[in-house]
Amino acid sequence: MMKEENVLLTKSYSFAVRIIKLYQFLTEEKKDYTIGKQILRSGTSIGSNAEEAMGGQSDRDFVNKLSISYKEARETHYWLRLLRDTGYLTKELAFSLLNDCEELLKIIGSILRTMKGKGDSNS
Repeated sequence: MMKEENVLLTKSYSFAVRIIKLYQFLTEEKKDYTIGKQILRSGTSIGSNAEEAMGGQSDRDFVNKLSISYKEARETHYWLRLLRDTGYLTKELAFSLLNDCEELLKIIGSILRTMKGKGDSNS
């Protein structure tokens, strides 16, 4: 039996791979370890928290983990803008990474709104 693809898990995993490559670039080419570690942590945490959410034991557990994923995506968005505006990233690379990050924010935000609406109707 083939499992249906989960868009959030697929996109957050692909994004994490890109973030790891960005970290390698920042540490090897730019000799930046501080911001590199920050974006590595937040950018890979998006997918790991989404994975945890999928294994949530309740709707509340799911929403809590996915909310963490959303916050990590917001933080990653901040670091990407900072790297773009300080010239560490080319405009093209920054644009591409920011687009991917914004897409994740939209997906996660939509899921959270749906889940919160579902919870409101049960009250």
